Amino acid sequence: MRVTVHSVAGKMPRWVDTAVGEYTKRLPRELKLQWRDVPLAARGANSNVQQLREREAESLLKGVGPGDHCVALDGRGKPWTTEELAAQLEGWMMQGQDLSVFIGGPDGLSDDCLAAAQQRWSLGPLTLPHPLVRVILAEQLYRAWTITIGHPYHRA
Repeated sequence: MRVTVHSVAGKMPRWVDTAVGEYTKRLPRELKLQWRDVPLAARGANSNVQQLREREAESLLKGVGPGDHCVALDGRGKPWTTEELAAQLEGWMMQGQDLSVFIGGPDGLSDDCLAAAQQRWSLGPLTLPHPLVRVILAEQLYRAWTITIGHPYHRA
């Protein structure tokens, strides 16, 4: 299964790339994690937030494969425990579909991205900076995978 994280982002600090790379390389070939970044829409003093989100959504959605199961990271989504994420991951793998995960820009995801998503996942009630979301997402996907195979990385 391929997991593609479609993200509205600029250049990430080296520590983010290092951490994300570490968790990505730990995953097996059967669970390929890849990152697809699209640029932020140009912002100005009088920018219309809805239009910015729509432009970013257009870029995000272009990268979704036919038949991908889509999950939007959204503060209004359902928060999953790590064990629930592991169960979700196992279910996605059983479906045999690739997974697309959306991470919005500073103004969030557009209604189009939210509508394209079969699920909405919240990382919790805190507002997290984009670089940290990437690291948390990569680590939690790795942790969830270790739970599905009984690896001792996760100690509940």
